[in-house]
Amino acid sequence: MRAATYNRAVHPSGDEGRFRDLTIDRFTARLASSDPVPGGGSASAVAAALGASLVKMVASLTTGRPKYVDHEPMLALAAETGTRLSDRFLAIADEDADAYGGYAAALKLPRETEAEIEARTEAMQTAARSASEAPLRCLEACLDLVGAAEALAGRSNPNAASDVDVAALLGEAAARGAAANVLINLPSTGDPEFEGATTARVTELLSVIEDLASRAHQVVASGERRDPLEPVGHA
Repeated sequence: MRAATYNRAVHPSGDEGRFRDLTIDRFTARLASSDPVPGGGSASAVAAALGASLVKMVASLTTGRPKYVDHEPMLALAAETGTRLSDRFLAIADEDADAYGGYAAALKLPRETEAEIEARTEAMQTAARSASEAPLRCLEACLDLVGAAEALAGRSNPNAASDVDVAALLGEAAARGAAANVLINLPSTGDPEFEGATTARVTELLSVIEDLASRAHQVVASGERRDPLEPVGHA
């Protein structure tokens, strides 16, 4: 958990707006400050948004080229996925800050009486669950991001091959960052069943994401040109 010195005046819903509305310079300055938000969870989501934008870019650079006409269905899906995920990851960046804000507020609740201690503990556990769920949503979306990058590898404009590789790298890094934020918050939920199930989910997602990213890197490095993907539901 980050230090509980949360300041509502710098919250993304305050005067400075959402993280997506900040300049890159302002966002990175906020990230480098002593303010608890944005933190690693928001940084992971923003990194993933950059990866999603690269997916959209590569699909756009390839769409309409005669050499890749057989890949048009995949390219259209990749372009849509990149657009959708870029927006989603930026929203998650704010959601992560909101979730941590709730936990930080719970930490500051009074604890002088037994009733206050009980109320504080319950509030902290509820908030910790939210602080686990926000980065989990980022991790789940990273699966779609890295999957799109892997699909583009060897099936898109070779002049943008390194961009496919970077998209996969950013997606994998964001997934690892999101996973770290999920796992560090889980013990504070006070719910062993939820902790166990969520830990297993994190492990499963990371394994699949790492496999997809590795495949993308290998294809890009080899310069292999791959066959079109079969349509979903193909017999």
